Amino acid sequence: MPELRLHNSLTRRREPFVPLDPGHVRVYVCGPTVYDLAHLGNARPVVVFDVLVRLLRRLYPRVTYVRNITDVDDKINARAAESGEPIAAITARTTADFHADMAALGALPPDVEPRATQHIPEMIALIERLIAGGHAYVAQGHVLFAVASFPDYGHLSGRSPEELLAGARVDVAPYKRDPGDFVLWKPSPPDLPGWDSPWGRGRPGWHIECSAMSWRYLGENFDIHGGGQDLLFPHHENERAQSCCAFPHSSFARTWMHNGMLLINGEKMSKSLGNFLTVRDALQRAPGEAVRLALLRTHYRATLDFSDTLLADARKDLDRWYRALDRAPAAADDVPGAVMEALCDDLNTPFAIAEMHRLADAALAGDASAGAGLRAAGALLGVLGQTPQAWFHGGADAGAIEAAIAARLAARKARDFARADAIRAELAAQGVLLEDGPGGTTWRRA
Repeated sequence: MPELRLHNSLTRRREPFVPLDPGHVRVYVCGPTVYDLAHLGNARPVVVFDVLVRLLRRLYPRVTYVRNITDVDDKINARAAESGEPIAAITARTTADFHADMAALGALPPDVEPRATQHIPEMIALIERLIAGGHAYVAQGHVLFAVASFPDYGHLSGRSPEELLAGARVDVAPYKRDPGDFVLWKPSPPDLPGWDSPWGRGRPGWHIECSAMSWRYLGENFDIHGGGQDLLFPHHENERAQSCCAFPHSSFARTWMHNGMLLINGEKMSKSLGNFLTVRDALQRAPGEAVRLALLRTHYRATLDFSDTLLADARKDLDRWYRALDRAPAAADDVPGAVMEALCDDLNTPFAIAEMHRLADAALAGDASAGAGLRAAGALLGVLGQTPQAWFHGGADAGAIEAAIAARLAARKARDFARADAIRAELAAQGVLLEDGPGGTTWRRA
C-alpha cells in the first residue's frame, strides 16, 4: 500500500500522514451555516473531504468523521428578520436542503454531525478555561480572546501581526484590549437567540463553536482539520489559538487541509455578477454524479474554474466509463495501484481520473479485469455507483420512450419518414438520444 502524504497548511509542506492512533483516525471538517441553499463553493469541501474519508477508510481500521452544522449565527438572525420566518424553521429547512443536495452529489454522511445550539455547555466550559488561564477577559457583557496571550497566533495562516490586523476586518470596539481580540461570547437582546451563562444571557462567537464540538467528539488532539481556503483566517487561526490555550499541552489538529477557491467561468461567484450557482442550479444542468466529477477534475488545493464546458466534459467521461462497465464483472476487491498512488499523493484526483481513463480504454478493448478495477476506483471517488442502464436512462420515463420508439418503428415501416424523424426530434428535445443498430433501436439520456 502506498504511503499517504498530505499537504499540511500548518507546516506549508507535503508530509507523511502519521495518525495519533493508527487504529482510529479522527477528522473534523467545518460544515455549513444553515440560512440558505448550498452553493457550489460550499459543496467543494464536502466532496473533497468525502473522498479523503473514503481513502482513509481503505487505509485504516477505524475513522471518525465529524462535520458540524452552524445553526446559531448573525447571518441566520438577519435572514429571519428580513423574511419574518422563525429561526428554527429556517435552520430546519436549510439543513434538510443541505442534506438532500450533498446526497445528490454522492457524499456520505459524516459519522457525527453536531449542531452548535446543542453544544452550548461545552462552549461555556471552554470559555471558562480560557478566562481561568488568562487567555480571555470579560468586558461589557462580552468575553473576548486575548490574541497577545498566544505567541504562536498567525502561524497557521502565515500572517504577520500587521497583516492579521489589516485582514481581520475587526470590529474596533472600545472594550477591546487589542483591536485583534475576537469574541467568544456576546450578549443577546430579547429578540435574538440566547442562553444563560456566567456572563449573562448571550450567544457564542462563531470560532468557539467548532473548538467545542471537535473537543466533544474527537478530544483535545486529533488528526485532520479540513475546510475551505476562505476559513484559514480568521476562523481556523482563531480555533487553533483558543483550543491550544484551553488545553496548553495539546496541539489541537495535527494536519490542516484546505481546498482552493471556486470560480464560475473565470470570475468569483457573486449574486451581483449574476453567476451565483447553487447546487440545485447545477443539478438542473446535469446529474449529481457529473457535478461531483466536475468538482474532482481539478486538484483540491488549486482554484477550480467551474463552467458548463467542465460539466459537459465530466458527463462525457461518465458516459464513457459506464459504457466500459457494460462489459465488466463486479468491482474488484482492490483499487488499482496507480489510482491508490495518485490519491495517496495529497489526494491527486486528476491523476486518479487519468488512470480511470486508461482502465476504461482497456475495458472497452475487452479486458474484464480493467473494468472491475474501474468500478473499484469509481467507488473510491464516489462515482460509478449505478448500473450502466440506470445512468443512461436516469430520470426518463422508460415506458413513454419505448412507446415512442415503437411508434417511430411503425412510421418507418409505413414509409412515413417525416413522422419517424419528428419522433426522433421530439425525443432529442427531451434529452433522449436514439441509436439504431443491428439489434434494433436503443436509447440513452443525452
